[in-house]
Amino acid sequence: MSGPTAKEVVMTAWKTFATRDADLIAQLFTSTAEWIAPAGNATAVALKHTDHMIGADQIARFVATEMHQLFSNIEISFRGIYADGDTVIVEERMRATLPGNTPYDNDYCFVFVVSGDRIQQVREYMDTRRGWQMVFEPTPA
Repeated sequence: MSGPTAKEVVMTAWKTFATRDADLIAQLFTSTAEWIAPAGNATAVALKHTDHMIGADQIARFVATEMHQLFSNIEISFRGIYADGDTVIVEERMRATLPGNTPYDNDYCFVFVVSGDRIQQVREYMDTRRGWQMVFEPTPA
């Protein structure tokens, strides 16, 4: 009997991220997993956090707890999920609330590389300028 497909692994991951349970989230990743976001992105700068996380525990802690110091009321809308072998691409729109009740709305693309039934690597892409403007240069209401 074969295990889950790479696409199934990634879809399970998104559902598990929403639980904010760091132990469950860590189980989704290999021990040497990497999550690579654009250098100097607004989230990393605002949280004084790395843009290149290494290891299941660091990734899980960020997804479960640390990112919620900046973002609340998070809503994810999937635009597309595409799989080819062990690679899964997820296009999504994230809306959230920033401190000061400022809205956040940005598009993302994630490239997941799956190894067996776990995630080995995530490469994250977004409109970094738009993210920077919303986090650091919000337009007055």
